[in-house]
Amino acid sequence: MKKGMILLLSMVAALATASAQTEPVDSSYANNYYVERMKFFEQLHPAPKPVVFLGNSITEAGPWSEVLPGINVVNRGISGDNSWGVLARLHQVGQLKPAKIFLLIGVNDLKRGVPVEYIIRNYDRITATLKKTLPKTTLYLQSVLPVAEPMLANIYAKISNEKIQQLNEGLKQVAQKYNCPFIDLYHEVFIDEKGQMRTAYTTDGLHCKPAGYLAWAAYLKKKGYL
Repeated sequence: MKKGMILLLSMVAALATASAQTEPVDSSYANNYYVERMKFFEQLHPAPKPVVFLGNSITEAGPWSEVLPGINVVNRGISGDNSWGVLARLHQVGQLKPAKIFLLIGVNDLKRGVPVEYIIRNYDRITATLKKTLPKTTLYLQSVLPVAEPMLANIYAKISNEKIQQLNEGLKQVAQKYNCPFIDLYHEVFIDEKGQMRTAYTTDGLHCKPAGYLAWAAYLKKKGYL
């Protein structure tokens, strides 16, 4: 009886594992807001050789022209975007012939429960594409920012600093592979002594307050990236 029960439990566990391994990953990105934002970008004609900030809502909400005065900054953030969405719009970024690109993406992938290895694979594809199509552009891979886990709403339940750190370690390897600067905003700017996003820098545990953008911009300038 015990052997039969053990065998049954083993089979259930094996089936559960197989099911988890074959569960499709949500790679969708082209929602209504994404499409409208892309149309908006097409109507803009920025000055030549801009500095592009590329990413999701954290990038889109950044007052880059204000915190980086005197720099030809172009904001290419789309709220809710993920690594597949960025990959799909690289052609539009390429049309700008930017001098520099500061990339930050991945937290919305984690929000969906996308495995870290999938996100790293997309970063590899994004980086390879940009290095090939824009050989004169400097691409900066910025670390995904930490979160303040106690502040997060339930919709962000799948995001944790542990997963973010795993992702950032993978991004470091991509940066090394393609000889791109890696900017460790996670440790150098946003983390507090408890290993959480500084509460002074975040509105909801994930998105940035103005103070966060000021600290971010100051760090980029201090390190000579801008």
